[in-house]
Amino acid sequence: MSLESLARALDYAFADLSLLQTALTHRSFSAAHNERLEFLGDSVLNCVVASALFKRFPDLPEGDLSRLRANLVRQDALHQLALSLKLGDLLRLGEGELRSGGHQRPSILADALEAIFGAVYLDGGFDAARQVIARLYAPLVAELKPGQAQKDAKTRLQEWLQAKRKPLPRYELLDSTGAAHERRFEVCCELQNPPLRTTGHGSSRRIAEQAAAEHALKALNA
Repeated sequence: MSLESLARALDYAFADLSLLQTALTHRSFSAAHNERLEFLGDSVLNCVVASALFKRFPDLPEGDLSRLRANLVRQDALHQLALSLKLGDLLRLGEGELRSGGHQRPSILADALEAIFGAVYLDGGFDAARQVIARLYAPLVAELKPGQAQKDAKTRLQEWLQAKRKPLPRYELLDSTGAAHERRFEVCCELQNPPLRTTGHGSSRRIAEQAAAEHALKALNA
């Protein structure tokens, strides 16, 4: 994967491609790293997401809007978007970070994506950054349901079962594969009543459990 292919995935043409390179440079690699761009991108991201939520939910109070925004800009959401863009293939890391699997570390990938937003802002201005962020976040914003989106899938599943006085789910680790820096976990979520068994996969056991719980919720609400 190249910088040019990443720019195409972002649907943005950089006038200064070196800004994108800097956004992908971890402090372990060079003194010219991405932390200042990350600082800038974080602010732009919060503004764009807040604006999108303000327009999408015109009757929602400030507290609920804040919780929805926090859910969208947290590390987990940024990490998943970074994985979809395959940012790990282009990260510039020092030898120590490379050996420890830094190219798959959620915090490093999330920070790099925020730095990319900062790079787009510097290169093309706020509207360019807004369009890039809006395109990436459109599916996430479309799926939001006020009162639920700020709660994770395991919490929502537990509340669904408790409301119906049913036994709580049981989670079991089925498998873990891959090298230490790129582990993949498979977890099953098992319900007694109604009888249901779903599986989830992820780069951590916690993420796999959340995926299994999300599948269970979808099956229960089908």
